[in-house]
Amino acid sequence: MTHSLPSPDDLAEVAEVTAAIRESIGSVLSGLDSAITATLATVLAGGHLLMEDVPGVGKTTLARAFAASVDCSVGRIQFTPDLMPADVTGVSIFRSDDHRFEFRPGPIFAQVVIADEINRASPKTQSALLEAMQERAVTVDGVTRPLPEPFLVVATQNPIDMEGTYPLPEAQRDRFMAQVSVGYPQPRDEMAMLDSHDGVDPLEDVRAVTDTATLARLIDTSRRIYAAPAVKQHIVDLVTQTRTDSSLRLGASPRASLQLLAAAKARAAMAGRNHVLPDDVKALAGAVLSHRLVPSTEARLAGRSTQDVVRTIVERTAVPTEARDAAPRMATAGASAAGA
Repeated sequence: MTHSLPSPDDLAEVAEVTAAIRESIGSVLSGLDSAITATLATVLAGGHLLMEDVPGVGKTTLARAFAASVDCSVGRIQFTPDLMPADVTGVSIFRSDDHRFEFRPGPIFAQVVIADEINRASPKTQSALLEAMQERAVTVDGVTRPLPEPFLVVATQNPIDMEGTYPLPEAQRDRFMAQVSVGYPQPRDEMAMLDSHDGVDPLEDVRAVTDTATLARLIDTSRRIYAAPAVKQHIVDLVTQTRTDSSLRLGASPRASLQLLAAAKARAAMAGRNHVLPDDVKALAGAVLSHRLVPSTEARLAGRSTQDVVRTIVERTAVPTEARDAAPRMATAGASAAGA
């Protein structure tokens, strides 16, 4: 199936709107360029985002700032050990006045869903959320109800305080397109935060800079970005190495290849390009791949994280020569040859 390349006007809209969202988020949190880029790429690629970091560094604030920057419905779920699947998906309530059941939708029926501390809920409740993420629909009492579009889940979890938590299994982590670690701010950024947060909630001043109809167009534009065969081969080479590297016990799945390509297309669109470059793949490889991997015992004892391993794989994997100039004229030439 072939898609027409996005027009210059389409690409200009992506660059303009994402720059406005970036500026809006930056008014609340500074010094998070890479995290914001990964967040926006995940949104434009139609994926879901996992934010894993220590408490108090701005995971939830970043998610809320993004949601406030887009005129959309927002649902927030504070995950706790006693949270039940129905608290996420909704429940059917019997109405005695007319003797029928009425469905009361849960917070999952929003365009942006913030799932706070997802690893504090039981596996059954986690599965209810993750099933909705995958199917983009909720089935209650035998009735399947579609979720709104666009649909984005931003989940946060704390990797340090593991008491009373249920860590996401690898198969469930694989449902997330990317993982972002916010990290501690630089001193100058923390100083700016003290000034901007002094006695006020900076989120109160965040205004929507776009709407869901525009966001849907941006997602469509990102999907139509061209990726040359050589760029796709580079993605396959990276993912294949995660499956053979001695530092890893579990490599990346084929879903990881698909989602890395989608995220790279989104980054290219944000840059105003109609084609993917190897730099797009390299920039997002860590965010898309690292949370899906399981380090070997030796790597863990040596203090090597999966992010470190992915960084090493990216550095040592040669980029095919033809991928360095992967403009869509290659697609035109290929299409002409095929037609001949």
